[in-house]
Amino acid sequence: MRIPLLFGIIVLLVAVITPLVRKLALLLGIVDLPGGRKIHDHATPLLGGLAIYLGVLAGILIRFQSLTQYLPIFVSASFILIVGIIDDVKGLSAQVRMFCQLLAALLVIYYGVRVTFVPLGLWKDPIEVLLTLFWIIGVTNAYNYLDGLNGLATGSAVINLFCLWSVLNSTKQYALELMVITLMAACIGFLPYNNYKRAKIFLGDAGSTFLGFMLACFALAGDWAANNAVKLSIPILILGVPIFDMIFTTIMRIKEEKIANIIEWLKYGGKDHFHHYLVDLGLSPSGAVRFIYFITFSLGISAIMVSNDSAWEAGLTLSQAGIIFGVIAVLIVVGKRRRSGWKKVQ
Repeated sequence: MRIPLLFGIIVLLVAVITPLVRKLALLLGIVDLPGGRKIHDHATPLLGGLAIYLGVLAGILIRFQSLTQYLPIFVSASFILIVGIIDDVKGLSAQVRMFCQLLAALLVIYYGVRVTFVPLGLWKDPIEVLLTLFWIIGVTNAYNYLDGLNGLATGSAVINLFCLWSVLNSTKQYALELMVITLMAACIGFLPYNNYKRAKIFLGDAGSTFLGFMLACFALAGDWAANNAVKLSIPILILGVPIFDMIFTTIMRIKEEKIANIIEWLKYGGKDHFHHYLVDLGLSPSGAVRFIYFITFSLGISAIMVSNDSAWEAGLTLSQAGIIFGVIAVLIVVGKRRRSGWKKVQ
């Protein structure tokens, strides 16, 4: 089956499945209630991630022989999805979620999906394993945190996957390209039901962690360039927004003494993520989503441009991205201080 036809089938399939999954979530009472740090004002069904998962599963079954080498990633991501569904339904402790993510990451590492840029030496293997665990668990949770506004995580994933596809296509990595296309088609089929105007269904923790885990593993599985520095820069640029959100939010929470360890980091929930700050600065929720889309696509374009460049050019591009996010961070902090001062005056 040709790729355009496969793409269209998955988009249509998820578009048909999503309303059925929504009805199932309502029937079982699996809904996200408003209140606390949540922005939505009405009970909204969860399990959206299940619709995306079924679309990806269909794509894998259709092109099974072409995608067998990436089955460990999908099996591990399936485990992440199941854990997420249980968390959405009953709630799981941060320790249990972390342990399950660790197991899933170790499985893909066992099958060879790992960081490979560490120089040869006595500590090469343990260092690569630790860095891989940090990357996969970090990106998985970063995408979960990104899922705070309607359409933000799903739309960002479509942009991330499009940029990954562009680089994979130009470097002739057709099997991984097919996996990326399969997930992108599933997200596009789901997005109309999770758009930034009014979401009919949410991804849930199951969906956001599934997307984050798959993207983290795709970034490791790709052979982005012969030069290690270039290979490192491409996934960092493409996933720059969730990485920035995770780092910036963590720094602010530590500085404000809201968290003291990784378990508290996983447990803590507050309106202090990148998208929350943008809304606090005056953007509407839909405006904040579009703003993040633009930044995500801009970084993705940079990743595509450096995919065949030298190490120093990749380093400069990463530095440029760091400066952009540094400016954004400063504006957020200044805006937060002024807002706090204004509230005190009032």
